[in-house]
Amino acid sequence: MKVNYIRLILIICCLTGCLFCLSGCRTQKAPEQVNAESSENRITIGFSFDSFVIERWIRDRDAFVSMAQELGAQVNVQNANGDVDEQVSQIKYLIDKKVDVLAIVAIDGSALVDVVKEAQKAGIPVISYDRLIENAGTQLYVSIDNTQVGREMAGTIREQLPEGGNIFFIKGADTDPNVAMVADGVDEILEGSGIRIVYSTYCENWKAELAFSAVQEGIEEAGVPDGIICGNDDIAGQTVRALSEQRLAGKIPVVAQDADLAACQRIVEGTQTMTVYKPVEEEARAAAQLAVMLARGENISDRKGVRCVSETISDGTGDVPYYSIAPTAVTRENMDEVVIDSGFHKREDVYLNVSREETEGIGG
Repeated sequence: MKVNYIRLILIICCLTGCLFCLSGCRTQKAPEQVNAESSENRITIGFSFDSFVIERWIRDRDAFVSMAQELGAQVNVQNANGDVDEQVSQIKYLIDKKVDVLAIVAIDGSALVDVVKEAQKAGIPVISYDRLIENAGTQLYVSIDNTQVGREMAGTIREQLPEGGNIFFIKGADTDPNVAMVADGVDEILEGSGIRIVYSTYCENWKAELAFSAVQEGIEEAGVPDGIICGNDDIAGQTVRALSEQRLAGKIPVVAQDADLAACQRIVEGTQTMTVYKPVEEEARAAAQLAVMLARGENISDRKGVRCVSETISDGTGDVPYYSIAPTAVTRENMDEVVIDSGFHKREDVYLNVSREETEGIGG
């Protein structure tokens, strides 16, 4: 009995030790979990947006935040609502918060040069997102190839007007360097085509409603155009509305960019000819990955990395690393293939105002 008693004590001690070890294993976190959950180690990205009036910026924000979170980073999003002074103030706030990296959709890049340099002086890398902040030497520029956007728009107009003609060019904000890049692409394709831009204007701060009066003004000055190139789909929407009042909607080719839902609906309905699809979610995810790399001090030009930045672009004072993404022209013929199959918009939403009989033969 004495031997059995000793054995019983030994068994209880062993069992107690095992339970203690198992309990310790259950409560101990893996190193990567500790790093991901520790607020002290987590990368913080400050993201300052122009506004969310334009549909696509909401997509950019959501995709960027989602990708950053997957990588263990957090994002402090600021919305300037189209106010330059407010954007400067918000960027200063993000600097004071000691974010690890800044991404900016600039309202007016020229007004942000000083505050960008302030961020850089504080050791914060700055990304020009979608719109290049000129003369600031930002650490990275991530954008759709804007010159190619212009080529795509002008290419469609040229296909629609093989014998030439007179067109309007209703641009976005003159403070946005992308507008000039798009114009370069347009000029390149229209050269020698017999197509003349007889009326051209800007929409201050991308205010689409200005396009409505611009169309009316253009018709008064230069007559009814044979085609219209618009700065984006919001501007195209107002352009089509103005043409509708003249009973010209659907009779004049209208091209734009962004593949907004309303624009895709107009295309299948026949009042807009083409939009340029820009994979903004890919752009946002790439920017988030590169932002994390910059925050960690990694080489974004390293070909072994997930993202490799191999191009540069001049910002007026020097070359800035440039990560570009190719756009795609979208018409009725490839609407399903490009926009719907990619999940950018749902088919039932795009064809909302088109009967089943009308959809036959559309979109492939």
